[in-house]
Amino acid sequence: MKEKISKTEAKEKIKEFFDKIKSKSPKEVLKIKKLSMKNRIPLGINKKLFCSDCFEPYLGNEKIRITKGFKTVTCEKCGKVKKIKL
Repeated sequence: MKEKISKTEAKEKIKEFFDKIKSKSPKEVLKIKKLSMKNRIPLGINKKLFCSDCFEPYLGNEKIRITKGFKTVTCEKCGKVKKIKL
């Protein structure tokens, strides 16, 4: 049976993960997202660091547009557009 992780340990693990997200795989991003949902820890601003469809981390070479108070980021891998209000 798996050990249960405490909420403070989960927060530390999530914070440590998002400090080095550029070198992570989509499977690792999905695991951290599930960990945060299980412990009811909101990701907050960290949700903007990866694609919500394929969980691929944004590396900085995606198509980014700013129009009418919105920032749109197009994922390079799957083509999904994420709209973020500024």
